[in-house]
Amino acid sequence: MFIQLTIGVLLLSLVTGYGSLLQVAIGFSAIVVYFYPLIRAYFLAQQLPKDLEQAFGKWTNTKTKPLDLTKLLTKIQRIERRSLTYAELDGITLKLDYYNSAVSGKRPCVVVIHGGSWVSGDSRQLSSLNNRLAQIGYNVASINYRLAPKWNFPAPIEDATAALKYLRAHADELNIDIDNFVLVGRSAGGQIVLLTAYTATDLGIKGVVNFYGPADMIWGYHVHTNPLVIKGKEVLSTYLGGPYEQIPDKYAASSPIEFVNEKTVPTLTLQGTTDSLVFEEHAFRLAKKLDQFKVPNYFLRLPWATHGFDYHLYGPGGQLSTYAIEHFLQSVTK
Repeated sequence: MFIQLTIGVLLLSLVTGYGSLLQVAIGFSAIVVYFYPLIRAYFLAQQLPKDLEQAFGKWTNTKTKPLDLTKLLTKIQRIERRSLTYAELDGITLKLDYYNSAVSGKRPCVVVIHGGSWVSGDSRQLSSLNNRLAQIGYNVASINYRLAPKWNFPAPIEDATAALKYLRAHADELNIDIDNFVLVGRSAGGQIVLLTAYTATDLGIKGVVNFYGPADMIWGYHVHTNPLVIKGKEVLSTYLGGPYEQIPDKYAASSPIEFVNEKTVPTLTLQGTTDSLVFEEHAFRLAKKLDQFKVPNYFLRLPWATHGFDYHLYGPGGQLSTYAIEHFLQSVTK
């Protein structure tokens, strides 16, 4: 609505002659800023299918496009979800939201873990992707986990593992193929899914999707962040139970990058260049380590995007990341 109003006012100024050169310049600048992501996304979309095929193999679905401008205002269809209790830990009940696949039979299961700096958030966060994946044939389990400061690391990793064990134990009634789990996490949830996928070797995990999550907790602690945006050291200290100087081993133990080896599962990372909460250096470092061990991986780098760029599933970042995820899922859950 804002950009339409801006264009209208700008055209009126040009036609009537009213408005200063400064106002016209500001109007044009607003339009450029608005369309910049679409332009960059268009060029990325031309290369993305080839890049993903090179990283993970050919995708049999030739109908889906990486970017479709006609979908920008589309609303996602909602699928009914169930709330299930997957564990009782430390006197609290841990629940997950379960979305049944729209395709019948035993299907792969995507486990989604929310962000919130390990101190907030819940399983309903950014649920549009959950609905989309269920529509195209995947079971989806979006979990809640114990939060800091009451519970420190490794509590969320234990909870993710407990959720996987629950889903495996109830696979028949939930129509889950226990050999085909994929983990998806955002921000703090990215760290949780990466570490879980890289350390839990017997739970049928076939791949992991990391939305702008911290992969190197040691580096992350020492890098300077803008305190007006996020107090990085305080966030990590709250989650891990203290500063790096006091518990360096815990920082290493919580760093997914420390656990990459030749048996690590395929990894898809989605990151915005302008992210001021989790710097893209985390993604670069992780990709370099994965390449070192020849682990199939791809880093989708969005030059215009910031933290939470996938809030709108059919926005430029949402469409490109969803396309990449669907390709990835088809490739690793054969």
